Amino acid sequence: MAKYLYFEGACGISGDMTVASLLDLGASREKLDKAVESLHLEGFHYHIKRKNSYSISGLDFDVHLHHHDEPHEEHYHEHSHGEHHREHRHLSDVYAIIDRADITEKARTLAKKIFDIVAEAEAKAHGVDKKEVHFHEVGAIDSIVDIISAAVLLDDLAIDKVIVTGLSEGTGTIMCQHGELPVPVPAVMNIAEAHQIHLRSTANIGEMVTPTGIAIIAALQPQNELPRIYKIIKSGIGLGKRDFGHANFLRTMIIEDVQNTDTMFALESNIDDCTAEVLGLAMEKIMKAGAYDVHFEPCYMKKNRPAYILRAITSADKLEAVEYAVFKYTTTIGLRKYPVDRTCMKRKIIKVSLECGEVEVKVSTFKDIVRYAPEFESVKKLAEATGKDFHFIYNSAQQLAMKNEEK
Repeated sequence: MAKYLYFEGACGISGDMTVASLLDLGASREKLDKAVESLHLEGFHYHIKRKNSYSISGLDFDVHLHHHDEPHEEHYHEHSHGEHHREHRHLSDVYAIIDRADITEKARTLAKKIFDIVAEAEAKAHGVDKKEVHFHEVGAIDSIVDIISAAVLLDDLAIDKVIVTGLSEGTGTIMCQHGELPVPVPAVMNIAEAHQIHLRSTANIGEMVTPTGIAIIAALQPQNELPRIYKIIKSGIGLGKRDFGHANFLRTMIIEDVQNTDTMFALESNIDDCTAEVLGLAMEKIMKAGAYDVHFEPCYMKKNRPAYILRAITSADKLEAVEYAVFKYTTTIGLRKYPVDRTCMKRKIIKVSLECGEVEVKVSTFKDIVRYAPEFESVKKLAEATGKDFHFIYNSAQQLAMKNEEK
């Protein structure tokens, strides 16, 4: 059963909401503290507190910048959910901070990937090379902390499969470094476009999805659909800072795909560059991987090329193994799959004793229908051992099974 990290973004997403939600989910506070301390950045501190948003309890993660005239005062310019505008940095400056952090290589790679995604989006928005991009909102100390913290906590959870079912975005305009911009802001829009992240519009006035938040999601390469049946192992809630007139939070969950072994799947793939010998081997390997049935159907593909449609039927618990076999033993680079229902006759195996030996017979029933089918391998084995005619043994076993069952 596969485990997933599920981001339920009904209230949107930001960097600080992500960090808070992952901490509430159970990611290591100790690793976060160690990572932030190792950045050797001055002039800030952060708070992690349990608060309420319209009666919904969750964690709040907030980075506070120190001011010479007001040290440690909770004073900042609020941007969207809480990412704050401070000094500008280039991508190389941010990379240097990440490189000196005491974090795992996986977390380091993820943090750089998140910033690279933002840089690409900002570069497209402003028509410059990404190396020339000045990180405004996301280049501030608090957002650097948000992104590195998120990377460390995601690495700590050690769940590679991620699901996001759609991020809710607001409407209207917001004020930022570049003046008044429509929602979604260009960086968010560019990331959603480049990485095919699904957005869901709402009537809320203001930005609900920030560049940092959607960049974290994009870096994780999520799936867009939940399993048909799943159970929740653990959940976490990270609170946002904007007041939309209702509870504002990001909910994350560790979920487990509950496979219904009665559900069957049909897999299909069109193949025009595979020899008959290879297809024969593929059928053998796909069956061995757990397919109940495999067959090939002639078809024509682009440029009038003769080809075959590969079709396989398998159960939910064998689906991944069968998919692997299709990719490993054919030349296809893609396949279709969909759940199917099936109706099966009830089956049982009985043994009948002929004068020349014993034969296994499959008895299949559905309502008032009863069928008797001697097992091929059983009949073949007895025919070879005794020298008796195959059809004689088959027919004799079938008749005896019918007679015995009628009693």
